Amino acid sequence: MLIPSFVLCVLDPLAYHSSLLDDPLLWGFKGFPSLDANLARWVLAAEDICFKNSVLTYFFRLGKCIPITRGAGIYQEYMNEALQCLNNGAWLHTFPEGKVSQEDAPIRRLKWGTASLIVRAHVTPIVLPMVHSGFEEVMPEKFFLDRRPPFPLCNKKIKIMIGQPLEFDIPKMTELAISKSSGDVFSSTTTSRGWPVISFYGLDLDEAAQRYLYSSISEEIQSAMEELRSSLK
Repeated sequence: MLIPSFVLCVLDPLAYHSSLLDDPLLWGFKGFPSLDANLARWVLAAEDICFKNSVLTYFFRLGKCIPITRGAGIYQEYMNEALQCLNNGAWLHTFPEGKVSQEDAPIRRLKWGTASLIVRAHVTPIVLPMVHSGFEEVMPEKFFLDRRPPFPLCNKKIKIMIGQPLEFDIPKMTELAISKSSGDVFSSTTTSRGWPVISFYGLDLDEAAQRYLYSSISEEIQSAMEELRSSLK
């Protein structure tokens, strides 16, 4: 099965999530400076899996993991920590689908959290798409009695493919979002989530404009990831 992923650079990677081992094993390929802690990525990690107790919290925090609460929205507390990493010029790894998927199927609609980080960063990150396959065989979700194996499985073939960087003209896209979102479906048929008004380049984006902007960015990233995923088959 093929798993899409991408890297946002200043640096920030975005990945398709096929197993719980994707992130630590993904950066072990030959030639990658995985032992240099200063070059290591930051990554968004599920709070309910990686931060269930103090021991796990300490371990994953040492591994430069940022806890994210599922369903808490794109403006939850720790998203600000992720944003600060980007503003400091760090490399941030995210899983834009927001969950593990081991199905050989097209990518689901991406969550808007990653797009919001791209928009809100002081310097617009470069997005580096990636796809990988094989991790779902190393740690299958339904190995025995619908459970994962107690240890990673060995002798599995892993493929990693890196695409062309994506860059976004945020000022131009912001102007378009404000224009297109005024009185359209984003503001007339969607329940408000109480997002704050944010300002960029002297322009104020209400929730409708943000929805349009985040959706546009996510769709472009999803298209690039799906194209890369298809090319690896």
